[in-house]
Amino acid sequence: MKPVSVFYNNQPTTIFATMSALAAKHGAINLGQGFPDTDGPEWVRKAAADVLIKGPNQYPPMPGHPDLRKAVAEHNKRFYNLDIDPMTETLVTAGATEALSACCMGLLNPGDEAIVIEPYYDSYVPQIIAAGGTPKFVRLAPPDWALSEQALRAAFGPRTKLIILNSPMNPAGKVFSRSELGIIASLLMEFDAYAICDEVYEHLVFAPHEHIPLMTLPGMRDRCLRIGSAGKTFSMTGWKIGYVTGCAPLIKPVTSAHQYLTFTVNPATQIAVAQGLRADDSYFAGLVKGMDEGRQILNPGLAALGFEVLPCNGTYFLTVDVTNVAKRAGFTGSDLDFAVWLNEKAKVTVIPMSAFYHPNGGPAPHHLARFCFAKKREVLEGALDRLREFL
Repeated sequence: MKPVSVFYNNQPTTIFATMSALAAKHGAINLGQGFPDTDGPEWVRKAAADVLIKGPNQYPPMPGHPDLRKAVAEHNKRFYNLDIDPMTETLVTAGATEALSACCMGLLNPGDEAIVIEPYYDSYVPQIIAAGGTPKFVRLAPPDWALSEQALRAAFGPRTKLIILNSPMNPAGKVFSRSELGIIASLLMEFDAYAICDEVYEHLVFAPHEHIPLMTLPGMRDRCLRIGSAGKTFSMTGWKIGYVTGCAPLIKPVTSAHQYLTFTVNPATQIAVAQGLRADDSYFAGLVKGMDEGRQILNPGLAALGFEVLPCNGTYFLTVDVTNVAKRAGFTGSDLDFAVWLNEKAKVTVIPMSAFYHPNGGPAPHHLARFCFAKKREVLEGALDRLREFL
């Protein structure tokens, strides 16, 4: 028989699926895969339920329900003072992952280079390659994950088409500063390149830090595609509603890619998310407050056990250096071995950080692990109890 796709047939199972399967096998508390363990606001869910009963339940417009596209434009104006035309400068997708894929397909041609900042969310590189692009890597170093202008400039060249910028950054919990964004903006203009801005954690930034969309910087309005996620903003990851904002010439090819990927997204959740984006300020303040409570439980708890906890300024992930704990326990394997060992013996699931690096970027660090704190207090305290008892 003729061979199937070499590229996709050789893609491994994601680390998230692998570790979640191990969590189920061993009855572990899963602090690996990044999703909250409580559903989002009831009033948003009720709005979707009402539409499911009353309708409409047929295809909505391919670029998205008009009310959600309008709400996305309003959201950009309200939080970032961006004036957006909802009908020509927004797109609704089946989650942010589809948005990322459609953006890569819409911007990249074979031979184009796309800059990826390590550590990176694992879907970026396959999406770049599948769209015909070549990834180029710029590595940030713990514990502060500072961006080196010299290293970034070295990655740019005449074939650079775009950079994927994730801020707030999964898995590192970094929020890019205005000065770092200025460096990126300057290089994008110098090399006539674009930015795909993965901003799904835009409302999960811990004081005194703030989220600054790259699109708001001078010269960036027409060079950026800004991606948001209802799953992250409303703690309902299963809804898979993403949205893209950008100038009309960039949105057009992305929309064309979207029509051949998913065509459209179910109307009930779109209409409900439109209502959610119009929530008053107390909702968004409560969202980050609730996540910060989880951070304040897990951070000192892990530190007390001997883990070196790295700074976390946004998202709902903590990165920890496991060196001291592994040494004390007599453990000498890799970070993946450590995660499997911890899952089996302590019954707590984490993600090895080497999964967020590419071999072409150089040897990955093998002393870091990612913990998710978007969980109930009793779940986080239960995980700490298990770790304490084991270690």
